[in-house]
Amino acid sequence: MLRLNKSTAFAEYNRDQYIPTKVQNSEYKCLITDANDLDTGRFYDPRTRQTFKFDHLRREPSDYEHYQPDEKSEIWRLALEKELTVYIKERYPYGSCTVIGRSNIDTITLATFIESHKFEPKNFWNGRWRSNWSFTFSKGQHTCELTGLIKVQVHYFEDGNVQLVSSKDITEIIQLQDEIMTAKEIIRIIRQAEDNYQQAVNENYQVMSDSTFKALRRQLPITKAKIDWEKITAYKIGSELKNI
Repeated sequence: MLRLNKSTAFAEYNRDQYIPTKVQNSEYKCLITDANDLDTGRFYDPRTRQTFKFDHLRREPSDYEHYQPDEKSEIWRLALEKELTVYIKERYPYGSCTVIGRSNIDTITLATFIESHKFEPKNFWNGRWRSNWSFTFSKGQHTCELTGLIKVQVHYFEDGNVQLVSSKDITEIIQLQDEIMTAKEIIRIIRQAEDNYQQAVNENYQVMSDSTFKALRRQLPITKAKIDWEKITAYKIGSELKNI
């Protein structure tokens, strides 16, 4: 029972964190998410059109099989994957992305997942950036709603213990054109939203360094090591996001 609970916890964590995994025959990593979970202990990588078993404890894929993509959504998915891959290379040195496409009789749904992390325990900080974006449309539709969620977690633990856990929901109306122009429009929105969020995080930490952190001052912290509250921004929780 303990082993089962532990395995379930690891699986939930990996899906929630969009853990990247290296798959065969690809230079790109596939993200482990709820969207590409086949509910059989297997996941699928739409980029390489293969499914695989995934060991959630060791974070290792195995037992590859061919996967037939959804034909109706694939041309849209490929266009968005191409644009998103370029964006990730430009913006996230350690980033990965996965684009999922699904359809039914009337609609097509596309979902994108972005993950980038950098762990620097020797420099006393770790950080992860995640975001997902999705939209659903039908034939003949001219506009639709794009919904996004950005999540950031940064831990800085030199001369203290400071964590940033933040998220933001985003909704935008997009103009539907052909698959290429629609993909470009979506990336434009993602770029702008993530830039705005990054700036807001940095500005909030500047405000907190001038007010909130000083109000939390203790004579001697539990860690027995004093934090220089006058220089809290030097801990770089906000600015370190640029390096993730």
